[in-house]
Amino acid sequence: MIDLKNIHVTFGKGTPLQKEALKGVSLTIEQGSFVTVIGSNGAGKSTLLGVLAGDVLPNEGKVTVGMTDVTRKPTAARAGLVARVFQDPLTGSCGALSIEENLALAARRGERRGLKAALGPNRRAHFRERVAELNLGLENRMKDRMDLLSGGQRQAVSLVMATLAGSEVLLLDEHTAALDPGMAEFIMKLTQRVVSERKLTTLMVTHSMRQALDFGHRTIMLHGGEIVLDVSGDSRKDLQVEDLIAMFRKMRGETLDDDALLIG
Repeated sequence: MIDLKNIHVTFGKGTPLQKEALKGVSLTIEQGSFVTVIGSNGAGKSTLLGVLAGDVLPNEGKVTVGMTDVTRKPTAARAGLVARVFQDPLTGSCGALSIEENLALAARRGERRGLKAALGPNRRAHFRERVAELNLGLENRMKDRMDLLSGGQRQAVSLVMATLAGSEVLLLDEHTAALDPGMAEFIMKLTQRVVSERKLTTLMVTHSMRQALDFGHRTIMLHGGEIVLDVSGDSRKDLQVEDLIAMFRKMRGETLDDDALLIG
């Protein structure tokens, strides 16, 4: 479960570049819910994920994950609760390490690090089984460096890595935006399966209106650091991509720029 209460985030406070990125955002997401997050550039989407991950500490408000108040906890202190997959396939994993070494590091996320071996026969077998579930043949390449994988393969492994430490929350930061359409579709289907099987509470930021409506249980729209739309159930089922675009145009008071949103 995620609970945000009256979250305010201001960057560059007291300077000429001061910007209020989130303005009193309150949001409750039940355990196991899959929420898609949309909004134009600068709406506050990445800041919202940063507040949950611990990269951004709010100036005001309270952040609760599960039963834990994490408001003032930095990223490392939340590592066992929150996992994240980034837009850039190169982020979130180490290219110089092998697939199994990256998985070993991910499995220890949030734990105290000691001098014991990170990889043993049982752990290697477990990692191989998890990677085999991807149906990409990577279980036969466990000793290959991560930087030898394609972007899509690396994102698929990153999804496995995000689930190894038993995190309660999964944050997806436009994690298919850098992929070609075919691999993006594969990663989205994989995402849906992983989230469902692991019962993860998930927030997925996307610029794709189609993804926002086709995946998850609920969609929220951010604009100017505030939640301006929050739909689920039958209300969401009845929405079309054109409806979302019309709402954006209304909020912006102008015609959308081609690069502000993607319909696909």
